[in-house]
Amino acid sequence: MKHFQYRALCLVLALLPIPALAQAKPPTGNLKAVLDQLDVASLRFHGATANVSTEFYEAVVKDTTVQTGITYFERTKGGTEMGAVFYAPKTSPTDKPKADKIIQYKDGALRLFDLSVDQIRVMNAGANQAQYESFLTLGFGGSGKDLARSWDITDLGSETITDDGQPVKVEKLDLVGKEQSVRNLFTHITIWVDPQRDVTLRQIFDTPSHDRRTVNNSHIKLTEKIDKAPFAIKPGKSTTVVH
Repeated sequence: MKHFQYRALCLVLALLPIPALAQAKPPTGNLKAVLDQLDVASLRFHGATANVSTEFYEAVVKDTTVQTGITYFERTKGGTEMGAVFYAPKTSPTDKPKADKIIQYKDGALRLFDLSVDQIRVMNAGANQAQYESFLTLGFGGSGKDLARSWDITDLGSETITDDGQPVKVEKLDLVGKEQSVRNLFTHITIWVDPQRDVTLRQIFDTPSHDRRTVNNSHIKLTEKIDKAPFAIKPGKSTTVVH
């Protein structure tokens, strides 16, 4: 359960008010080139789908929880929309995937559906919609300028990650939140971003308590048409809703 809460926490962080930031020094060298590439790629970005695998390591109990699913990101006229479905563990290799947890962000509202307890949590972004979406686009459709506005960035160099059997050149960027409220939750976040497509293949979230959440995205497809049926939240008569 806790790894799911951290997934939600990554999104909810954007609820925190972000005061005006001091003007950051302009990036230089390869980092500037990467951010410029993201600026260009973000203009072409309409949407993306991916398979997602998460590993949540809880330091206190030295336990790792693994969960797999699918996700999508879409840029709309009203802002950003995203969804994710995480599947319940299979009891047999022949079992069909069964949704266990669903995350949906649309029209400025974040909904978290935990099917195991039949409960939906609803959080409205309100005036903080832009901050919400800055997290939602962390490596998916966001511009280099937006990234530099919220994070102190260290370029750790280029690497190659295989996706669908094809080598993808990515840039490894280490992000530290400019705001203390963000740093209190994550000491830093490392992303492996493909600046040509404006998508991330890997993200690692490190916390002050030494918990770590690793996200691997694969089978990434850029698309303008996304089948959202698998991501639909369909409450039943007994489903509880918490705002």
